Amino acid sequence: MGGLYLPSRLEFLRATQNSDGGWGYFPGKQSWFEPTTYAMLALQSKPDSDAALERAWKLVRSWQLPDGSSRPSGQVEGGTWVTAHAVTLACVRGVYDSNVRAGVDWLLHVVGQEHSLAMRTASYFHLLKTKLDVSHQGWPWRQGNASWIEPTVHTLVALKKVSGRYQSAELERRVREGEELILSRKCSDGGWNVGNPNVLNFDLPSYPESTGLALIGLQGRSSAELGGPLEVARRFRRETKSSLARVWLTIALRNFGDSVEPPPEEARTSNDVLLASLEALGHPDGNYALLHTGGRA
Repeated sequence: MGGLYLPSRLEFLRATQNSDGGWGYFPGKQSWFEPTTYAMLALQSKPDSDAALERAWKLVRSWQLPDGSSRPSGQVEGGTWVTAHAVTLACVRGVYDSNVRAGVDWLLHVVGQEHSLAMRTASYFHLLKTKLDVSHQGWPWRQGNASWIEPTVHTLVALKKVSGRYQSAELERRVREGEELILSRKCSDGGWNVGNPNVLNFDLPSYPESTGLALIGLQGRSSAELGGPLEVARRFRRETKSSLARVWLTIALRNFGDSVEPPPEEARTSNDVLLASLEALGHPDGNYALLHTGGRA
C-alpha cells in the first residue's frame, strides 16, 4: 500500500475518532451515524484499526431503539434511514442477531408517503403536477416522508447484504420494489437526480452523485437495463468537479467491474471526515467491495 493517498486518509480517520467512539462530519464535532459508518467501512480489516472499530460498533449499537430503528446521533430522537447503515455494518462484521433482525423488520415496514392511497388516487386522476410513478415502494429519510433515491439505495444495499441470513418473501418483494422505484425515476438524460425526474412536465437533469448512488442500489440488474446509465456515470466521473460525486461514481463503477484509474498519490487536504472515508473506500486498495451486494436478494 504505497503512496500517500490511502495511508493519509486512514491515518486521518484514526486520529479524528471521538472519545465516544464515533466520528463527526468534521474533526472535533459531535458523532453522527453516517460519517461513523463510512469511517468504519474504510478502516475495516486495516492495520491498527481493531480497537477503533470496536469502540465505534459499541456506540452505534447503543443508538438502536426498542422498535429496531437507529437514531442518527445521540442527540436526535427517533429512528431514521441510518437503520440501513446499522444493518450493513452488522453484515460486514458478521453479526446476525435479534437486534439486526429488529432493524430489518423496521426497514421492511417503512414506505415512502408518495405510495399512500391518497397519492396513488391523485396520480390515477392525473392530479399530480409531475410524471412521478407512485406505484412502487421506496424509502424516505424519515418515516412519514416521501421516498428519495439515496435512502432507498442505502436500504437496498442493507437488505441485499442481509438477505442470505434473513430470507423472506417480503424482503425479496421490497428489494424488487425499491429497484423498480429507482428505475422509474431515471432522468431522460440517462442518470438520476435526488428523487424526481420531472416536475410541471419539465424534465429535470441528473446529478453525478445521485447517479453513482443509484447504480450502487441497482447491483444485480441486467447490463441491458444499465448499459446507458453506466456510460452516463463514466462521463460524469470524467467531467465532475465535485470530489464527493467523483468518489461515489468511482465506488459504483468499481463494483460493476470497471477498471477505474487510481487517483494521484497525493496526501489528504480536506478535513471532511465523510469525504476522506469515501475516498479511502474508493481507492483500488480500499474497501469499496464492502458495498458490493453480490446481486439481487
